[in-house]
Amino acid sequence: MTLPLVVGVDGSDSCLEAIDWAVDEAVRHGLPLRLVYGSLWERYEGGLPSAGHERPSEQMIAEHIVATAADRAARRNADVKVTTGILPQDAADALVREGDHAFAVVTGSRGRGRLKGLLLGSVGLAVAARAPCPVVVVRGDRAGLAGTHERILLGLGEADTGAEAVRFAFREAEVRGCVLDVVRAWRRPAYDGGARAAAGDAHEERAAELLDTLLEDATAEHPHVRTRRTTLEGPAGKVLVDGSAAADLVIIGARRRTGLLGLQLGRVSHTLLHHALCPVAVVPQRH
Repeated sequence: MTLPLVVGVDGSDSCLEAIDWAVDEAVRHGLPLRLVYGSLWERYEGGLPSAGHERPSEQMIAEHIVATAADRAARRNADVKVTTGILPQDAADALVREGDHAFAVVTGSRGRGRLKGLLLGSVGLAVAARAPCPVVVVRGDRAGLAGTHERILLGLGEADTGAEAVRFAFREAEVRGCVLDVVRAWRRPAYDGGARAAAGDAHEERAAELLDTLLEDATAEHPHVRTRRTTLEGPAGKVLVDGSAAADLVIIGARRRTGLLGLQLGRVSHTLLHHALCPVAVVPQRH
């Protein structure tokens, strides 16, 4: 069974960018596309009397949004199989549940609400924090959205968060035929003197060793993927945001929690989801 690429649609400009990106991604991987609109309109309007056989206005809006999204996907590439769903659920809850049977979930970076000043919409952040599958938040400048850099950036954290992200990154680089840059950021200790320099060297060496360890199996499985390994001193969030300016996709791993909150999104994830200059993929670590 081929899992679909699920896209959250809401009629916003950001959603349209997400659809275009998802269609291209579906073509690369040979996946079907599922366009999902989630809304609690039934809860608020289901008990209201309707005039004759007229449907609730919110349902009509939902149907229009989904139909428009499907039409846009077909115009982008008619060969991609598209299905749609209108779910009477909170948008984030609907996409998280769809993620149980998805290759990945794709969202735009902003919704169609009134809070235009938010850098990332609440739905995108909630889905990235809770979905059981990789979540791609589509954002960035024209070059990053169009995939013209021919470069993927993988930011590696600790070993317990990186294995699934590594596998996802190598698959992406292989289907795109592009370079995979793997970066591990490290920080020099705060104390002064010669001991600080020596400790800094040790931190850099450990960062390089971690890269080698986490990439060993994937490199053997994908021998044709061109990789570049880099250790950079500095805050990981800033290092990856800076690197996103010349990337088509930034990939990071996230640790799964056993509680109701799902994924634990740390500071680096938040920084990228709000400031990256290209789409960002958050990949959960499965147990």
